Amino acid sequence: MAHVKITTVNVNGIRAAYRKGMGEWLAEAAPEIALLQEVRADDDTVTSLIGDGWTIVQQACEIKGRAGVAILTSLPVVEQRLGLGDEPEVPVDTGRWVEADLTVPGLDVPLTVVSVYVHSGTLTDQAKMDAKYSHLERMTARLRELAADAAAGRREVLVAGDLNIVHTEKDIKNWRPNHNKTSGVLDDEIDYVTTWLGEIGLVDVHRTLAGDVQGPYTWWSQRGKAFDNDAGWRIDYQLVTPGFASRARSAEVERAASYDTRWSDHAPLSVTYG
Repeated sequence: MAHVKITTVNVNGIRAAYRKGMGEWLAEAAPEIALLQEVRADDDTVTSLIGDGWTIVQQACEIKGRAGVAILTSLPVVEQRLGLGDEPEVPVDTGRWVEADLTVPGLDVPLTVVSVYVHSGTLTDQAKMDAKYSHLERMTARLRELAADAAAGRREVLVAGDLNIVHTEKDIKNWRPNHNKTSGVLDDEIDYVTTWLGEIGLVDVHRTLAGDVQGPYTWWSQRGKAFDNDAGWRIDYQLVTPGFASRARSAEVERAASYDTRWSDHAPLSVTYG
């Protein structure tokens, strides 16, 4: 299989990101597949910003200015699917899951790529936590279906995006003050990631390649000196079926050189497969 660079990043609003340099980054990074979250723009706006040379598959949120996920690729798109199955969507759950089946040179089956944006949640708003857990349940059901297809040899799968959940103490600088006190660091949330990596059998390729080290983080709060002090969270993932995960060669968090040169509060996570 030819080398394929796959990047995932929460752009924190694509209009603002482009004003701050995202377009220059995309041209220089040149991934074959880019998975975007928190796009917060309609299809026409995304198309006009991204420009020629890309196939764009997007699910915008029905609530203006919220969520939104997209797949950009230079590879052939065989099929695309918006949302999580046939269950009725509600506005708060839209713009959070988009799939595309791609033809990858040298790969015998389609590669299904998914851009996912899980709710952030907050312990002071039970409705937001209920929405997060509902989405996680539906996501888990779909991951089981995709993994079963991969096990039967019908596809390989890569699910990437902002999951808004850390998995272990290695994934957050300040574990103790946040554990079971902050959404994203709750045991009930972490159990879902454990299920995806355990029972369902997906591989966290970034952690596999980075090894048993602290971080590398992919998100830093805009408040205080979190970025300067590298007080971050690793909440952006590439979760991959074992066959395709075995092709992962290198991973990089493309952290900006300084706070004022960032175009998002997340850093792109890029993995090269081949």
